[in-house]
Amino acid sequence: MTKRVLDVGNCVPDHSSIRRLVEDNFDAKVVQAHGPEDALAKLSKGGIDLVLVNRKLDRDYSDGLEIIKQIKQSAELAAVPCMLITNYTEHQDQAVQAGAERGFGKLELDQPETQDRLKRFLG
Repeated sequence: MTKRVLDVGNCVPDHSSIRRLVEDNFDAKVVQAHGPEDALAKLSKGGIDLVLVNRKLDRDYSDGLEIIKQIKQSAELAAVPCMLITNYTEHQDQAVQAGAERGFGKLELDQPETQDRLKRFLG
């Protein structure tokens, strides 16, 4: 069964790279959201297996960690796994403390470790 990944806050080129990584390596489809409102609306409809959130949202440069916190504080959404997309270890640590899985940075898209992290949820 095809998995669904919600990609939140990435610009068109980054979204394309993430979509290619996910769809070329897993039986998964990537859908895009641009901010907290449309991300939470898509999540509320169900059927999302993994959420990838950019550290700084392309739309307004707000903090993507806040979206993860909103998801993890919601009784109906908290079980959906989330990952923060950032190259910075300290921000990954903050996301994990907020309830996210350890994510990856855009500089790591072609690394085997990134596919291993995704495989836990999409494999």
